[in-house]
Amino acid sequence: MSPTAASISAPGKVLLAGGYLVLDRDFTGLVFGLDARIHVHIQKLPTSPGVVLSEIIVRSPQFRSAEWRYGYRETEENGGIQVTQLKGHSTSAQSQNKFVETALAYALSYISARSKIAIGSLSITILADTDYYSHAESGSDLAPDLGRFLDFNVPLTEAHKTGLGSSAALVTAFTAAVLTYYQKEDQRSSNLDQNRERFHNLAQAAHCAAQGKVGSGFDVAAAVHGSCVYRRFSPVILQDLGEIGSKDFSSRLKDVVEDTSSSHKWDVQIKKSLATIPHGLRLLMCDVDCGSETVGLVKQVLSWRKESPEEAALLWATLQKANEDLAQELQNLSNGYRETTNNYENLSDIISTIRSLIREMSSKAQVPIEPEVQTELLDACCQLPGVVGGVVPGAGGFDAIALLVKDNEAALADLKNLLKGYHTEGNTKAAGAGIGKVKLLSVKQEMEGLKAENAEIYTGWVQ
Repeated sequence: MSPTAASISAPGKVLLAGGYLVLDRDFTGLVFGLDARIHVHIQKLPTSPGVVLSEIIVRSPQFRSAEWRYGYRETEENGGIQVTQLKGHSTSAQSQNKFVETALAYALSYISARSKIAIGSLSITILADTDYYSHAESGSDLAPDLGRFLDFNVPLTEAHKTGLGSSAALVTAFTAAVLTYYQKEDQRSSNLDQNRERFHNLAQAAHCAAQGKVGSGFDVAAAVHGSCVYRRFSPVILQDLGEIGSKDFSSRLKDVVEDTSSSHKWDVQIKKSLATIPHGLRLLMCDVDCGSETVGLVKQVLSWRKESPEEAALLWATLQKANEDLAQELQNLSNGYRETTNNYENLSDIISTIRSLIREMSSKAQVPIEPEVQTELLDACCQLPGVVGGVVPGAGGFDAIALLVKDNEAALADLKNLLKGYHTEGNTKAAGAGIGKVKLLSVKQEMEGLKAENAEIYTGWVQ
C-alpha cells in the first residue's frame, strides 16, 4: 500500500541580534521565526495502470519552467541513495537545484539506513509565501488580498529574494516532508514534536552539504523550532560525514541524525523560552532594493578579528552582553515587569547600543555592516512615535532592515507613509550605493517552527 500525501511547512527567519557572534560557540544569537513559510507537499506520482516508475518529479509552479526530474539508486558499500537529475526531462532553465537535490538524497539515504522501504515514484510540490520574493507587489500591503500563493511569473533564476532564509526553510520542510511521507499515517500526528531533533540534525547536515560549508545553522534551527536563542553546534559533528556514495555514508548519516555517534555528540543549544516579542509590539521587515554579498562581508570581518584579536574580543564580549540585555528586556516586557505596557524607553536604548557597537565593528573591519544609507533609513524610521527601534539584521549589508513597531494601525500607517517613495542618493564614500525602493513586508514574528499543513490550501497548485 502506497503512503498517503504529506504536507509540511517551515518558517523564515531574522537574526535580530548576534550577527557574526553566532558563528562562534562562545556566543549566541537571538533569532526570530517569520510567518512567511516554505511549503512542501509530497504525493505518489500518478501513473498508468501497470506502469512502475522509479522517478521523482519536483515542481515549483510559482515560477516559469521550474521542474526537476530525478532518478535514484542505492549505492554500493552502504553509501546511501544517489539522486541523479534526468536532464533530458527537466524543464528548468536552471541546470541544477542543489538544495532540492541534496535534501532529497539525504532524506532518502537516512530513510534507507533505518529500514528497507520501496521508495517508489514521487510528485513533490514546493510553494513559497508571498514575501520570500520581492516580485510580489502585494507584499507591500500588510493584508494582501490576492490569496496565499502568488504566481511570480518569472524563472526562478530571475527572482529577487528578500533574505528571509528561503534555502534553510526549503531544506528543512523538504527533508521533514519526505520523512513524514514514509511514516505510518497513524504515527504522523505526534511525528513533528517527537522527532524535531532528528529533523533538525538531518536538515543541518543536508543544508551544510548543499552550501558546501558548515555554517552556524541558526537559520535551520529557526526553521525547525521557530524563535529561539541559539548557540551553534561544533562544526566537527558534520565535518567527517563525507559524501553520498562513500563507504558507510548511510551509517554515518544515521548516527548524525539520531545522535548515536560515539565520537561527536550534538551540542547545539536552542532555548525557545528566551525569545519573545511582548504583546503590543510587532517585528516587521523591510526589503531594501539594494544588495550585498554576505559571504564577502563575513570573510572580511573574520579576517579583521584574526588580525586584531584583543580588540575584537572586547567588542564581541560587549556585543554579547548587549544582545543578552535585549533578550532579557523583551522578556521583562512580555512578563509585565515594566510599570506600563508602553514603557519602551529601555528597550529603545538597548537597541541603540547594539547599533552603535555594530557600527564600531563595521568601521574597524572596514565592512558595510550598517552602511550609511541604512543608518539614515533606520534613523528616519526611529523618529516615528510608533517605532521602538530597528537594526540591520544578520550579517548586515544593504538588503534589509528589521523594526520593532507598536502593534497598532497608526504606527503602521506612519511607517508606510515614510517608506512610500523613500530613497537616498548614496553620494558618500561610506554609503557606496543609494537605496532604491523600500518595501514593508507583510511578515511578522512566528514562534512556531515546522508544522503539518492541510493540503487544501494548495488547491490549484498541486498536480
